[in-house]
Amino acid sequence: MIASLTGTVTHVTLERAVLDVGGVGYLVHATPGTLAGLRVGERAQLHTTLVVREDSMTVFGFAEADEREVFETAQSVSGVGPRIALAMLAVLTPDALRRAVATEDLAALRRVPGVGPKSAQRLVLELGGKLGAPAAGGPDEAAPAVPAATGDPAREQVVEALVGLGWPTKVAQDTVDRVLAEAGEGAEDGGPVDVSATLRAALRSLGGRRG
Repeated sequence: MIASLTGTVTHVTLERAVLDVGGVGYLVHATPGTLAGLRVGERAQLHTTLVVREDSMTVFGFAEADEREVFETAQSVSGVGPRIALAMLAVLTPDALRRAVATEDLAALRRVPGVGPKSAQRLVLELGGKLGAPAAGGPDEAAPAVPAATGDPAREQVVEALVGLGWPTKVAQDTVDRVLAEAGEGAEDGGPVDVSATLRAALRSLGGRRG
C-alpha cells in the first residue's frame, strides 16, 4: 500500500501527474482540483492509494486524506470502480457527497459521469452510514466560479478531458462553449481560462448524460 508520495512534479495534465520520488517517476491519477494545485518543478505531497488489478497497478492521489478515504469507501458500492469513484470527487467535494447521500439527493449524485438513476439509488443505500456526517454549515457542492475567458488551447484541454471520460466530441465542445459563455456574461476582462474550474462546471452541466 502506497499511502503517500512526496517528490517533485515533472508533468501535469487534466487527468494525471508524474511525481519524481527519489529518481522514480510515479504516474498518479487525480481529480482536476488536486491537479490544479500542482506545479511542474515544485515539490508536492499527495495522499495516495494503490489499486491493484490482474493486469495493472494504478496510483490515485489526493490533496487531502479525507478525499482518499471517501474514494476508497465509495468503491465498496457494487458497480463502482476507481474511475467512477474519482469522478465523484471531481464533481462533488467529500462533504457534498456525504450530504447528497444523507439527504438522498439523487439529482446531485446523477451529476457524476457514469452514475444513472439506479446507481444513484444504490449509492444512497450502500453508502449510508459509511461516509460519516457532513460538516455543519459546510460548503455545498457548487463548483468554483469559472472566470470569463477565451483561449483555445485551454478550451481544447477541457474538451479532450470530457471525451476521455466518454462523451462525444460534439457534446463536449458544445458544453464547454456554453459553460464559458455563461461565465463570461457581462464580463470584459477576458482573462485566461481556468481549466480545472471549467472542467468541473462542464461535468456538473453534463451530469450522467452521454449523448
